[in-house]
Amino acid sequence: MRGWLGYYGIAEMKNEISAWNEWLRRRIRMYIWKQWKLPRTRVENLKKLGMPDWQAYRNGNTRKGYWAIAGSGILTHTITNKRLAYRGYYDISEAYKSLHYL
Repeated sequence: MRGWLGYYGIAEMKNEISAWNEWLRRRIRMYIWKQWKLPRTRVENLKKLGMPDWQAYRNGNTRKGYWAIAGSGILTHTITNKRLAYRGYYDISEAYKSLHYL
């Protein structure tokens, strides 16, 4: 991503970069949800992330698909952008802004 941004950083693509950034975050959240295979694991991890017990039980046992859950408030409020950045997510829109506006 860094090399790609270094090459294309001079182009005017602010909207595309932010759309890609949102899509990548949602995709990462989807993979995290997929790794928590069992509903029991999902409930436990949602509780660890600060969700109340009743809500974690309801959301951990949902039958929605992975992509739908990744875009819903279930994961966007628990696995926040700040938590993703803390875990090493490279924010391409911030990198684009720093490269483009030099």
